[in-house]
Amino acid sequence: MYDLTSIQMLLSVISGILVGFSLGLIGGGGSILAIPLLIYFVGYDHPHIVIGTTALAVSINAFLNLIPHAREKHVNLRKGMVFSIPGIAGVLTGAELGLLTPGKKLLFIFAILMIIIAIYMLRRKCINESVNPKTKPSYLKLLGIGFLVGFASGYFGIGGGFLIVPSLIYSAGLNIIQAIGTSLISVGIFGAVTAIRYSLNGDLNIIITILYVTGGIFGGWVGAHFASRLSRRTLTKVFAIIIILVAIYMLYMNFTAFL
Repeated sequence: MYDLTSIQMLLSVISGILVGFSLGLIGGGGSILAIPLLIYFVGYDHPHIVIGTTALAVSINAFLNLIPHAREKHVNLRKGMVFSIPGIAGVLTGAELGLLTPGKKLLFIFAILMIIIAIYMLRRKCINESVNPKTKPSYLKLLGIGFLVGFASGYFGIGGGFLIVPSLIYSAGLNIIQAIGTSLISVGIFGAVTAIRYSLNGDLNIIITILYVTGGIFGGWVGAHFASRLSRRTLTKVFAIIIILVAIYMLYMNFTAFL
């Protein structure tokens, strides 16, 4: 499982830099590229191990980023935990189904999800910084949506922040900054639970996780440095287009799974 060449280890660090750079630059979406980068760029073609490994890397990065948000009081612990607790059940359900799904089929479905996410990013409008006065917290919605997002996180091994942030805004009554900070609780927990479940099957490469996180810390710092100097809306559109192109390649590489 740890059969990595020196070149693959270097490429893993570079992949982590790219993922961290994206997260620092546009505030999200980077984890969606972690899986295709590891498979097609690093050349580590073990889909289930890749999902478990990237889930752990996403979890560690989320908890690291949670610290500065908590210091700035951008984290609502109670609502974050209400969202996360049913999400854990969703993660375990999704992870079980993901482990039962053949690797190529899983990657094909994941590519479709990438396209859906990219379209969402292209269509998304800027959300007002303040809480919508018409939005009232709904713990019932938080519980239900938490389970569904957890399921997607467990099945695909993604952080799910792109789903969690708007969910917290419209069901918990949080503003955008609070939603981003609070979402990191769920991203961290969902990623950790996914990684633990996959590791029980031996589908986890801790060395790659360390390399990804190391690169991600540096990439995140660089991305955050440029974030205030460039148009984030334009960058988001460019990033979404890149995701679509990568997804199309993944569809092409894995369509034979359904033949």
